[in-house]
Amino acid sequence: MRAVTPHCRHFSTAKQLKDFASSSSTPKPQPILNEDFCGKILDQYPDIRTLRKLHSKIFNDQHLRFNPSIAIKLMRGYAACGEPKVTRHIFDEITEKNIVFFNVMMRSYVNNRCYHDALLIFRELSTHGFSPDHYTYPCALKACSGSDNLRVGLQIHSSVVKVGLDLNLFIGNALVAMYSKCKCLVQARRAFNQMPIRDVVSWNSMVSGYAQNECFDKALDVCREMELLRIQPDAGTMSSLLPAVTNTSSDNILYVKEMFWKLAKKSVVSWNVMISVFVNNSLSSEAADLYSRMEAYGNEPDSFTIASMLPACGDLSAIFLGRRIHEYIDRKKLLPNLALENALIDMYAKCGCLKEAKAVFDQMNFRDIVSWTSMISAYGMSGQGYNAVALFSKMQNLGLTPDSIAFVSVLSACSHAGLLDQGWYFFNLMTDQHKIVPRVEHFSCMVDLLGRSGQVEEAYNFIRKMPIEPTERIWGTLLGACWMHSNMNIGLLAADHLFRLAPEPSGYYVLLSNIYAKAGRWEDVTTVRSIMKSKGIKKMAGASNTEINNQVYTFLAGDQSHPQSKDIYEKLDFLVGKMKEAGYVPETQSALHDVEEEDKEGHLAVHSEKLAIVFAILNTKSGTPIRITKNLRICRDCHIAAKLISQITEREIIVRDTYRFHHFQKGVCSCGDYW
Repeated sequence: MRAVTPHCRHFSTAKQLKDFASSSSTPKPQPILNEDFCGKILDQYPDIRTLRKLHSKIFNDQHLRFNPSIAIKLMRGYAACGEPKVTRHIFDEITEKNIVFFNVMMRSYVNNRCYHDALLIFRELSTHGFSPDHYTYPCALKACSGSDNLRVGLQIHSSVVKVGLDLNLFIGNALVAMYSKCKCLVQARRAFNQMPIRDVVSWNSMVSGYAQNECFDKALDVCREMELLRIQPDAGTMSSLLPAVTNTSSDNILYVKEMFWKLAKKSVVSWNVMISVFVNNSLSSEAADLYSRMEAYGNEPDSFTIASMLPACGDLSAIFLGRRIHEYIDRKKLLPNLALENALIDMYAKCGCLKEAKAVFDQMNFRDIVSWTSMISAYGMSGQGYNAVALFSKMQNLGLTPDSIAFVSVLSACSHAGLLDQGWYFFNLMTDQHKIVPRVEHFSCMVDLLGRSGQVEEAYNFIRKMPIEPTERIWGTLLGACWMHSNMNIGLLAADHLFRLAPEPSGYYVLLSNIYAKAGRWEDVTTVRSIMKSKGIKKMAGASNTEINNQVYTFLAGDQSHPQSKDIYEKLDFLVGKMKEAGYVPETQSALHDVEEEDKEGHLAVHSEKLAIVFAILNTKSGTPIRITKNLRICRDCHIAAKLISQITEREIIVRDTYRFHHFQKGVCSCGDYW
């Protein structure tokens, strides 16, 4: 007789499971229901439908119904399917229990986040005459971690020491995790240090403890300890470290990057963490590059990868990559998934693709407040204030209660579109009807709304009456309005507050310099720039990105580093000539004094957005929309130029600056020259 290999046994069991789960109407010989058959099926952790079908047959068999082995496997199966109540029902039916039943019941509760119930089972042990073992304690400690129950955790630790199990690896790991979760880092480190043997889970628990409690340097120090002891980190190490490397230094990012590339095995989790590190530190280009390498390495992205990458695509306006990811989502049937759908709306909105964003929004089976807010914000950023207001009203009519962020979105939309009356209406609605206490973001929107509409004095008086201390953001918004409407007196007041709150950012000095310039106070212009020079403050260089064939290209003002520079400048000269034929006169005031003037002042033709636009024209088919992302506000001259270029080339040009979107088409901008 041929020996049955483990592989053959697995195949046989899998076939039995398939046959058992089949609901075909064709009569088939029924398998013999015995302990061995049921055990094999349950060991496969079947889906809930198959599990219930098998359970009903077991229930009707008096021999199998009270079989301890079958009962335990049924409990585990229901726990894995997220059915702890059924697990408890089976547990209660068994009259003669041993410690294993209690451990399985506790684990069922813990794995389904029923931590209080798990601890109640733990307390029942003694009433049934059982003592916890090395499987019970880790589970009980995990329940303490999940419920932040330090008091019971301390009692369990004391019991563990009394019975001599405190040196057990799994119990030690659970103690470190419990103390860390309860914010007792000294005790966590002590428990860690007292462990005679540690595995990578032990180290990861300590890293996670420090990182989750914002002791980021200590978390990184633990990683360096691992390195010194030649303990190989894994995906869990990187995942534990993630909170510590959000908005962190370039050195820390480099350290984690080196850790990632040294991993012997790169699972999808480790790729996800590294992508998240880049995204969380505003390194979207690096995230996009790593995503491409992940695909090249043959690692298939999951929903977490996608959820991290979509914001990066939005930040870069990388619409081609974003669409490719959307196609992947559809191909893998990852929808419906609320988080992914919301991320898709946000990505398309940030790429200036309102139609696609709206299509995702319309196709959603369920929308939460984030979905509505994202779509409202998308309309607002593109200057479609009336659509934003209408959508906000529709959301309310459907019974959704707007939150603080939703009001920020609609107020911002009113600001971008100059809807002063509607802005006041929503601000009062928020405070009077919804009783939401305004935050800095709401006040900033109102100051911006008043300032943009020319009511600079009203904006200043609004600030003076605010119940909170005005922040840098508030005064900066007012200073921008003063520059826009040539209000030097209030501008000086705003600048005075700004330089006390934030003496370093160069943009405020440049704004003040331009306010003086508009007023013809050239000595004051010189003074401001001398102050900047003496303090070593340099104006932020303008940079523009555009995506061609899944690659993002960045241009600076006067950039000649690109291999196609000669062609770019020749094409730009040609377009400037055509623009002049159409009546274009360079906005020289922008070149000399505008807040977003480029490094080479006076060289309007080589502003970064112009170079990026021309590069895109040269490298895309006729009629293809051009998308540009700029790190500063678009200057007046480039705004005029983009309108004319859109008309000359018959291209739609979409520019996203730090304030909003500008959709240029047929010589007209969606902002209506109100920005």
